[in-house]
Amino acid sequence: MPHSEVERATLDALSAAVLAVARHLSVRDVLQTIVAAARDLLDADYAALGVPDDADSFAEFVVDGVSDAERAAIGPLPRQHGMLGVMLREAKVQRLTDIRADPRFEWWPASHPVLGAFIGMPILDGADILGAIYLANPRNRAEFSTDDERLLGVLAAHAAIALTNARLYERSRELTLVEERQRIAHELHDAVAQKLFSLRLTAQAAGALVSRDPARAATELAAVSRLAAEAQDELRQVVAELMPADLADHGLVETLRRRVALLDRVHAAAVTFQADGVRRLPAATEEAILRVAQEALHNALRHGGAASVTVRLLGRPGGVELEIIDDGLGFDPAAVRTGGSSGLGLASMRERARSVGGSLRVRSRAGSGTTIHLEVPDG
Repeated sequence: MPHSEVERATLDALSAAVLAVARHLSVRDVLQTIVAAARDLLDADYAALGVPDDADSFAEFVVDGVSDAERAAIGPLPRQHGMLGVMLREAKVQRLTDIRADPRFEWWPASHPVLGAFIGMPILDGADILGAIYLANPRNRAEFSTDDERLLGVLAAHAAIALTNARLYERSRELTLVEERQRIAHELHDAVAQKLFSLRLTAQAAGALVSRDPARAATELAAVSRLAAEAQDELRQVVAELMPADLADHGLVETLRRRVALLDRVHAAAVTFQADGVRRLPAATEEAILRVAQEALHNALRHGGAASVTVRLLGRPGGVELEIIDDGLGFDPAAVRTGGSSGLGLASMRERARSVGGSLRVRSRAGSGTTIHLEVPDG
């Protein structure tokens, strides 16, 4: 390719990465675009970008050059070890002729592609290391060049912009949530609390009138019923406003997918998610399903000692089914019903199911795991 065409292709790839940031796509989409651009620009077999979390792993780890099947064979997200960790501790570029020959290299899984020449670029916000971009195996040459390093530095700068914007957005969102909770607290005090106070006084008046003026007592009791209904309606409105933000933003399927992926990363147990044919549901229904799933997952992972948990969410004619299956310790459901066991949250899950017109079934036996089955209508 003529030199001018190479330069034009380089500018086009850089432009695509810059526009990805400017379009305010999701952070993961922006990072994926940057990784793909880095691999194209540096003409390498593999590229990755890692954003660390606080648990010696990665909050985000996007790759280019590895198929979905190959990623599945490699296994869980990498830990912050070897050269991956070096890039998160040292704010300088690492250019190696062969990563395996470097004493800081440690290991990779059996199904991991074999890497040779390597370049790593930290993503910086001032002195803070936000993450790192990694590339390996340049094509038709033995190692990465200083020109490669320069281009990768431009992409790392744009990755820093994307991550910094994401941080600012999260902080802004946290402040907004605080302000919103304060507003709702004022509404609870000004509306619901005052309504309940009036209800209490009216009920006391009705009690005092029962024996000496039954007709007047009946009138007061009717007022009690009206005030209670108004308070219930106002409380429902407040609760609706407190619906989890990620549920409101992403819907039930994506929210559950993200929660399960997080649990799978932080627990030794294998936690998987399957969804099929589920459409958006009323807000109260989605929240009830999410809360039941959270309670069941908590029980399986914290109390049941499960090594494997599967979450299934399936759309059915006229409704949705949620199933959480674990291979944990199990328990005797009859003992729970008769008060012989506590702390499993089954009563709470059943109440949430009833609140949206659904039903909850529990199958369990000591030593044989537990299955929680929830069915709710879609109306």
